[in-house]
Amino acid sequence: MQYVLNITSETDTQALAQALTKLKLSGSVWLSGDLGAGKTTLTRYWLQAMGHEGAVKSPTYTLVEPYEIENRGSVKPVYHADLYRLQDPEELEFIGFFEYLDNPDSLVIIEWASRPEDLLTPPTLPIQIYNQANDIRSVTITSDEPLDLSPLNDLQ
Repeated sequence: MQYVLNITSETDTQALAQALTKLKLSGSVWLSGDLGAGKTTLTRYWLQAMGHEGAVKSPTYTLVEPYEIENRGSVKPVYHADLYRLQDPEELEFIGFFEYLDNPDSLVIIEWASRPEDLLTPPTLPIQIYNQANDIRSVTITSDEPLDLSPLNDLQ
């Protein structure tokens, strides 16, 4: 199933992030789209909606930023990866990236997964964000299962 939303403001991005937290995802989410489309901004709001307090750094130069999100007595490992500057896919092996994906409880949010796409297992949830005219961003979410995105009805 494909869901297409139009994001026109920071408030819309926050609403999308809130809806994504309700999905209780594990595995990987691939954020793809134009440079500057809002992938990192969505991730920042998503981590905050999950309960992360404090700064959310862009992993542009470190490739991966790890987070441990506490929720009702349990800790969920979340990794934010930005592979835009990936020079050689072997770098992923050197930093232990595949171990993040091996943990069945972790969530790995990957920007620019297309760089090492051949090495990665398919995502749990692909999200595409593209710039449109007049500061509108088109967001397409593809899922094998129906998603409850009813809180986002105003964005469709």
